[in-house]
Amino acid sequence: MKNYLTGYFAILLLSIVACSSRTDESTDVFVSVAKLKIQRNDYILGETLTDKQKETARRNAVEAPSPGTYKFKDYDLNVVVDEKTDRIIIIYERYETANREKIRELVGDLFFVFGEPTVMAHDKTIYWAFNEKGKISEQQYRQTKEKKQRFKTLATVKLDSSHKIMGDDGDDQNRSVYYIVSSEPLLKLIERRNH
Repeated sequence: MKNYLTGYFAILLLSIVACSSRTDESTDVFVSVAKLKIQRNDYILGETLTDKQKETARRNAVEAPSPGTYKFKDYDLNVVVDEKTDRIIIIYERYETANREKIRELVGDLFFVFGEPTVMAHDKTIYWAFNEKGKISEQQYRQTKEKKQRFKTLATVKLDSSHKIMGDDGDDQNRSVYYIVSSEPLLKLIERRNH
């Protein structure tokens, strides 16, 4: 009987340690992302919602994109939150019919907040990438690529437009544009935890 109890307590202790290490890993990633202070309006990626934000979430809930999360809108801003911790995992805005001025306004705002981007691709996509130390410059990005090293990011801001962002393409038709603030390590962690 004594051996049985000793074995039982050993298994119990191991499971508690395993669960707490997963919680610590989760907390560590959220804290690392939150320290970057990547923010849209009053919402900070990785940070816990305030009581006021939780009330906004209750009043403006929309269907959650995946299990273990909830989603809400605050005007045009969409916020996806981890159900267990009330921490923000995605922030985005999407405009299906935006004119050129709206896109320029959005791009200007993102440049004002985040500075020069890390990468511009195909005149339609802009990335701001962040590691633990902060925003990764274009020069740091290029040097990493030239050395064929793995490019490791903690979070990104991505803006994508259906038409060229800069310059005048002579086309006055409406276009779609969105930006998304997210953290791949956070998203992978949430996915592992929910499966």
